[in-house]
This record gives sequence, structure tokens and C-alpha cells, in this order.
Amino acid sequence: MPAHKDLSEMRVAIVHDWLYGGGAELVVEQLHKAFPDAPIYASFCTPEWRKRLDNKVVTGFLQHQPFRKFYKYLGFLRIWWYTHLNLKGYDLVISSSGAEAKGIKVPEGTVHINYCQAPTHYYWSRYDEYMKHPGFGVLDPLARVGLRLLIAPLRRWDLKAAGRPHYMIANSTHIQSEIKKYYGRDAVVVHPPVYFERFQKPENNNLPRHGFIISGRQTPYKRFDLAIAACTQLSLPLTVIGDGPDNARLRSLAGPSVTFLGRIPDGELERQFASAEALIFPGLDDFGITPIEAMASGTPVIAYKAGGALDYVIEGKTGAFSDEQSVNSLATALKGFKADDYSPQGIKAFAEQFSEERFQQNLHKILKSVLQ
Repeated sequence: MPAHKDLSEMRVAIVHDWLYGGGAELVVEQLHKAFPDAPIYASFCTPEWRKRLDNKVVTGFLQHQPFRKFYKYLGFLRIWWYTHLNLKGYDLVISSSGAEAKGIKVPEGTVHINYCQAPTHYYWSRYDEYMKHPGFGVLDPLARVGLRLLIAPLRRWDLKAAGRPHYMIANSTHIQSEIKKYYGRDAVVVHPPVYFERFQKPENNNLPRHGFIISGRQTPYKRFDLAIAACTQLSLPLTVIGDGPDNARLRSLAGPSVTFLGRIPDGELERQFASAEALIFPGLDDFGITPIEAMASGTPVIAYKAGGALDYVIEGKTGAFSDEQSVNSLATALKGFKADDYSPQGIKAFAEQFSEERFQQNLHKILKSVLQ
């Protein structure tokens, strides 16, 4: 690797899959704060995120109709767009990617560092889930046939693309092991940031705690059904926040102890987090921003013992585990849970390691190390 100038003097570009809204976008926002002059290349961007990123976002033809409606499902077009990006003149390119953005080609002498959100789900770890629920509605049967026919060449391309970055950063130890498993590469871990201030407002500090909560986009792999079934079985109060394609099915599973709030304003979400006995997190996630947001509120987490949760759920300190993704296993964990055993202040203090400041410190430490 050729010698490079000081980090503050380097010309930097940021590349991301798409800017729609979620934990991955929070990483991009922090990259933007670290390099405010860097352009941000993305296949698609909402008006909200374009404004939030100070109009530094550069998009291409996929931003326009009719592509925009199906931006997540146009893998071949995204591959073409990313592999044809002109990145000449940059000293450093940072790709934040759980899909095709890592496949960019940088000129000789340019360093490419990839912050890997996950090896591409629909090619690897969640291929079977995508085959069951492609997300195309009435076109699901056609999508299944297409994915089944194309999966072999897509996996070959994705594996080749994963070899292009000079260095890889994983967002959790779980993804670190997934990168090794699917791509055969080593990666260092830098946990994504959580915006603490909104979950630590003084007016929410001493709210009485009652019942359990689950929050997020209601899709099958999030396993909201386990929390709803377990709390219904035990007649435990559960508040369900959010919406999604699985909403109607989840409502059909719920007993009288389960309350659906749908999408709620930020202030109400913060109060709900601060007044719950625990957040239930029954899915297998790459990292999981929602549990850390709950911990920032002083709320423990009851999680499935796998995935990103292994990095922050500590039995008896920050939460508890269910050993299996089953109603009985989660019900056992809920029956053994006692909110009084946990210290809200201790949980808040633990969660500080996932702050914006810590993310920036860890990121700069790694960048300086690899650029030397």
C-alpha cells in the first residue's frame, strides 16, 4: 500500500447502498460528520436524507421513476451503477454497505475501506427467508423464480466484490464472523452509533415502569410473533410499536394483554422506552440499534441469544436471553425476569460505549492505523 498524506488532508468520498432510513444510515451520517466535505454516492436517497446530509448526496438514474419504487430489488442495475462510478481523484473511499456498494472499483493508489453492515442478506444468510417473503406482493412467485435462477452468478459477483476493499470493518462480532464465513476475510469491529440525547431527557428519567415493549418494522424475520404469543400466553402487558407487512398477522395472534400503538411521534417513543420494564428483542439481527436505544433509556433487554445482541446483552446486568427462537423459550425468560434486579443508571452507563463520540474515536483510530 502506498504512503498517504495525513487524514485531515485527504480527499474523501463516501459510498452507501441507499439512503432511506435505519441504522445503516446513522453510520453514514456519522461518516458525514467526520468528513463534511466528502460527497456521498448512493443509488437512491429520500428528500429527508438528502437534507439531513447537507445536500452532499450524489445519485444516478436509479433515483428516478420507475426505478425508485423498487430500488431495493434492482440488484443487477445497482451492480452496474456502482461498478461504473468514477472515483478518480480521491485518496480514500469509505463504503458503508450491506449490499452492492462495496463492489466499487477505485483507482490505483486510492484506499478503499468498507464498513460492512452485513454480507448481502438475500445472497447468503437470509436467502431462504427472502425466498419465502420476497416482498414483491402479487409478483412474489416471479421474484422467487428469478432469485433462484440468478443466485449462483449473484453470489459469485458478491464474493468478488467483497475482495475489492483494502480493509473491512464489521458492525458487530456477529458480522465479523459472517464476513469470515462467507467472504473469507478478516475485519475489525466498530459498533454503530446511537443518538443518546433523545433517550435521556430529564422529564423521562423517573417514569414508573410497567409492562414490556417491542418496537421496529414488523417483518417476519424480526419475530414479533414470538413476543406477542409469549406475552399473550402469560397474560403479560406488551406494547407493540411500529408497522409493517406482518402487522395484520401479528394482530391476529394477540390477546387482550397486547396493545398496538402503530407509528408514534419521537417524544412518545422515548417515553415508552423509558417506562417499560424491558424491551423484547426476539429476532436475529446483525447488530440492533433499538436495544441500545432502550438501554440508553435505562431499560434492560430480553433478547434471543444470537447475533448482534451478544455484544451488549449481559445476563443480570443489561438484560436476559432466551436460548431458542420459540414461544416456550421466550416465555421461560419472561417468567424468570425481575425488573427490580436491574439498575437503570448502570444500564445507561454501559450503553455509553455505543455513543456517537465513541464511534468517531474508534473510526479515526482505525483509519489512522490502516493509512499508516
